[in-house]
Amino acid sequence: MHWNIKDTPNKETITHLIDCLGIDAVVAQLLAQRNITSFESAKAFFRPHIGQLHDPFLMQDMETAVSRLQQAIDQKETVMVYGDYDVDGTTSVSLLTHFLRSQGLSVTPYIPDRYAEGYGLSKKGIYTAKAANISFMIALDCGVKAIEQVAYANSLGIDLIICDHHTPGDVLPNALAVLDPKRSDCAYPFKELCGCGVGFKLMQALLQQQGKDVNDIIAYLDFVAVAIAADIVPMVGENRTLAFLGLQQLNAHPRPGLKALMRDKPTAQIISDVVFGMAPRINAAGRMKHGLDAVELLLSATDEEAQTLAQEVEMYNTSRREVEQKITKEALTQITGNQDENNAANVVYAPHWHKGVIGIVASRLIESYYRPTLVFTRSKEGILTASARSVRGFDVYTAIDACRRHIIQFGGHKYAAGVTIKEENYQAFKLAFETQVAQTLTGTQKAQTLDVDVALPFTAITPKLLRILKQMEPFGPENSNPIFYTDGVLDSGYAKLVGQDKSHIKARFVQGDSSPIDAIGFGLGNKMGLLKKGTPLRIVYVLEENEWQGNVSVQLRLKDIE
Repeated sequence: MHWNIKDTPNKETITHLIDCLGIDAVVAQLLAQRNITSFESAKAFFRPHIGQLHDPFLMQDMETAVSRLQQAIDQKETVMVYGDYDVDGTTSVSLLTHFLRSQGLSVTPYIPDRYAEGYGLSKKGIYTAKAANISFMIALDCGVKAIEQVAYANSLGIDLIICDHHTPGDVLPNALAVLDPKRSDCAYPFKELCGCGVGFKLMQALLQQQGKDVNDIIAYLDFVAVAIAADIVPMVGENRTLAFLGLQQLNAHPRPGLKALMRDKPTAQIISDVVFGMAPRINAAGRMKHGLDAVELLLSATDEEAQTLAQEVEMYNTSRREVEQKITKEALTQITGNQDENNAANVVYAPHWHKGVIGIVASRLIESYYRPTLVFTRSKEGILTASARSVRGFDVYTAIDACRRHIIQFGGHKYAAGVTIKEENYQAFKLAFETQVAQTLTGTQKAQTLDVDVALPFTAITPKLLRILKQMEPFGPENSNPIFYTDGVLDSGYAKLVGQDKSHIKARFVQGDSSPIDAIGFGLGNKMGLLKKGTPLRIVYVLEENEWQGNVSVQLRLKDIE
């Protein structure tokens, strides 16, 4: 693994931050690396509040959307709230359903069947609305490229508002309103909202139009925080404010459905608790059965109801893990068997692979073969569907777009996408995609890189530093948990392999006259040979608190060892 040690920011900036904030040089450098260079920007960063949210009416088509929504409320219409089957989609549907019911609307939540309908806005969903005499739909986390489907809705006399965050195509669908900050003609200042975030902005705009206090919808930000965490959007600007306030809400007043998903912990203190604890369980419903099961759980009115539904979702998640592991093993065998180890990309296919887990499998393959990856399965006779995942810095969406002559449809963004092709075009697409990646993947994108923030002597690891690091949360893309490196570290002779398969390292390090500090290195068992007593080491790590039998201590979570 290549270590990319970040450049030291401008000395004058660091000195200014030290003077005006009363912090040490290490923290000043961390802030400057995040473009926090003044007292005012530091105050905004460390003290997120609802007043930092942008005016929702800066979003193109918002006035039209709010007007139509208010009309529906006034006339007591029934509205279908339609969303994708992943965490962002199901939380979006739950968010809008809960809120609009509080506004007196009759709401029909709808999640497409992953297998019968596929990703995005479906004609079946639109027809279902028409059959139920519903003439107003709100589509969340999908729809910005649904030209044909929106035309179908229009032909049936259904008004459609789209709340999406994906990259639009060359032409927008002819919906009543298309809310998407990534529209080229949209002046909204923050472009990186998730789908649930766009739905929240619609709620915010409606309350603003009604002259109500925006604080009335802080209670809904737990849904938004979960979506932000799961969708891996940049944790900066408005996303960080929404996630910060949402985590507060989640911890102070967790709604029954989300509380039931906090299986391992009574609270979700940090974003990683959501990413690794709650999100896979929410996703499992849509992967293994139906996303509406997740919505039903998230909308549970009582703890008893939520616990029953959460147990079902947990069973889906267990099944998902088993299926995912089996397919990953088969896909790795296919890569080696076809002698594809040296290809520029991973493109694999088997007709029987479970469509619900191929995105996770793509991510697992990148762990073994670090390059852009597509995993195909047969979705119906003659039609293949793939999930695409990318490596750092490489735009897989653009690479797929370059192969569009072989594609029925595709959508997504820079690091994740979905593709549908005819089965007869598989080999042609595979060749075209591998050729495109080989021509455009740069040398730096081929190597797994670890961004390292700053050097940290063990003597600087203090309770005050840990308190400040906690205040820099929530962490996520573009505001990552700081990664430190320390030279001249010695193993105290305590190091050992741990875990069921002995793939992790547990160690205790010292540097100079410092006190020993415990460390854990997940997946670093292959580095055990370096840990010989008396051999100087260079380690890369994040700082964390380790709680064991009621005692709290500082621990290094190792990223790499040299």
